[in-house]
Amino acid sequence: MDFTSFLTSLGTSFLIFLVLMIVFAFLSSKPGNNVVYYPNRILKGLDPSEGGPKSRNPFSWIKEAMSSSERDIVAMSGVDTAVYFVFLTTVLGILVLSGVILLPVLLPLSATDNAVKRQDAKAQTTSKGTFNELDKLSMANITARSSRLWGFLIACYWVSIVTFVLLWRAYKHVSWLRAEALKSPDVRPQQFAIVVRDIPNATQGQTKKEQVDTYFKAIYPEAFYRSMIVTDNKVVNKTWESLEGFKKKLARAEAVYERSKTTAKPEGTRPTNKTGFLGLVGEKVDSIDYYNDKINELVTKLESEQKVTLREKQQDAALVFFSSRVVAASAAQSLHAQMVDTWSVFDAPEPIQLIWPNLKIKYFQRELRQYLVYVIVALTIFFYMIPITFISAFTTLDNLVKYLPFIKPIVRIKALRTVLEAYLPQLALIIFLALLPKLLLFLSKFEGIPTESHAVRAASGKYYYFIVLNVFIGVTIGGTLFKAFHRIQDNPNINEIASLLAESLPGNATFFLTYVALKFFVGYGLELSRIVPLIIYHLKRKYLCKTEAELKEAWQPGDLGYATRVPGDMLIVTIVFCYSVIAPVIIPFGVLYFGLGWLVLRNQALKVYVPTYESYGRMWPHIHKRVLASLILYQITMFGYFGAQKFYYTPLVLPLPFLSLIFGFVCGKKFYPAFEHPALEVAANPLKEPPNMELIFRSFIPPSLSSEKIEDDQFEDALSSVSRRTAV
Repeated sequence: MDFTSFLTSLGTSFLIFLVLMIVFAFLSSKPGNNVVYYPNRILKGLDPSEGGPKSRNPFSWIKEAMSSSERDIVAMSGVDTAVYFVFLTTVLGILVLSGVILLPVLLPLSATDNAVKRQDAKAQTTSKGTFNELDKLSMANITARSSRLWGFLIACYWVSIVTFVLLWRAYKHVSWLRAEALKSPDVRPQQFAIVVRDIPNATQGQTKKEQVDTYFKAIYPEAFYRSMIVTDNKVVNKTWESLEGFKKKLARAEAVYERSKTTAKPEGTRPTNKTGFLGLVGEKVDSIDYYNDKINELVTKLESEQKVTLREKQQDAALVFFSSRVVAASAAQSLHAQMVDTWSVFDAPEPIQLIWPNLKIKYFQRELRQYLVYVIVALTIFFYMIPITFISAFTTLDNLVKYLPFIKPIVRIKALRTVLEAYLPQLALIIFLALLPKLLLFLSKFEGIPTESHAVRAASGKYYYFIVLNVFIGVTIGGTLFKAFHRIQDNPNINEIASLLAESLPGNATFFLTYVALKFFVGYGLELSRIVPLIIYHLKRKYLCKTEAELKEAWQPGDLGYATRVPGDMLIVTIVFCYSVIAPVIIPFGVLYFGLGWLVLRNQALKVYVPTYESYGRMWPHIHKRVLASLILYQITMFGYFGAQKFYYTPLVLPLPFLSLIFGFVCGKKFYPAFEHPALEVAANPLKEPPNMELIFRSFIPPSLSSEKIEDDQFEDALSSVSRRTAV
């Protein structure tokens, strides 16, 4: 990529962002689009725009986002969202404080040396295929063994120290946020329950419920309330889902029938449908009568299956309820049996979070599944690296023209060539990565993870390692190996390859500069404008939605999507860290990414996204560890690069990774236990009213097992095994 293509890329990205901002300002001012741009406020019963329609101007959202407090974020989107903004603020602070020193110090050091000019004279420039203008602002322009390298070495320590200080402050603040939320005087059902797994076989003549009740009543005689045995609800869930589906179809048919009534034809036209596959084949029947008959049939079938499920499909897991949240918090972190594979417990999450089918999985089976998933993920990372390496190598126009000669006429158009050269590799990479998250979430649930938030954190971790190893390292190594294949072929020794890879880092900075710019300008422009959700909503509204329930389902916004959003941000953290000293010009791009992200996502959190669950900041330890992992990768990268520069004092960089590991260890010991389990001093805070234990108990009953015709004592035998998705 030449300098013109780079500037074209930046200019085009910025222009796209401006256009999308104007589109957002125009479309969000239309009352008919309120459900797309203000769904969070609408669901909370608030006016879509805080100051009313008159306050809607193209920049009012910026003022509202910047003036909002952390308390506003917690009130509108929960603690998890507030913690995400702590992450954005922390990284932004790290980059700003690093840039304040690195930019005015390192850029002059690089610009006033002339290593690139000498390399050009020898036709051995390390930035072959890129542009020399930026090389002169990076370590590529520093002569080997130069005393100027001292400035870059000190900069490595500065970035590390700033990161340590701000991460420590952030961990303390998030711990306070979590504690304040858990101290709330409001009654939350999950704070009065624990989940029990690996229940041993009951003695002869004793039911599973009697076994659980006897065991926990003996340990907690004063606070034990009752238990709920988990069942296998697969069949009853399927029947319940079919019943709900026919209820929706009936409501839709009735709505169509009502709309068909006109002044000219007051009796209307009753809708009909075919009973075969997808309503396309089979006998033609009256829809309203047919759906009513199916509903009556399924109601009887559901009642029968509920009884069978409760009596015959009990599993070795249960929920145990206590009348005191202090006792519940204590029970969740206590060892209840001498053997690790019996009576294992953890604190209950929100009812909607539990992945019920995973509760029955035994301890050693969970361990086996976990290691199996690790192997699958490792193989996935390895085999994905091959196509990503080829993408980085072959999505350049020169290579495409070489292997696809028929595109030559297109490439000859100068304007089109410039745009394609600027965007093609980045777009190919972004689209390729979009295929992966669902697989990783499935694998995380396959491990036997019992809660939705935990599965999202696990999938996020897997995705982080994937994109760092494949995008950052894969693109760097892949691009270098393809560019310098002949050089390696002529001199295939280890020292030559290591030197080549180290030298390639400044040259690959151009790719990552463009990648980061594309992410924050185009990515956040699309995020703010919500063009795609808007189009989908209006298409559904016009052609598919016939009832209010269908209309509401069409504009439900979902949550921030931490499983992919956090790893995506972490990739940018890794890129900016690793190039912050090598090519400090990347720091302003990182500041723009996280600054613009803070602003745009602040607006989305206040007005658009609705949290699916609340884990009270359990994502933070995961985020903290990944930031440290990125920092350690940066420190190791700098150690290798200083070695390639033949700097005599390179060993002085070696303590940095060890300091990072020690820092992470200390943070884990000091802060993490309060994230793993609620502290008893937090749980001991008084409630504003005594808990209604019956309501707490009933909040865990799934819809598929709820029925007025089944006696309460039958429900006590086994309840709540429906999946989270079914409950929604």
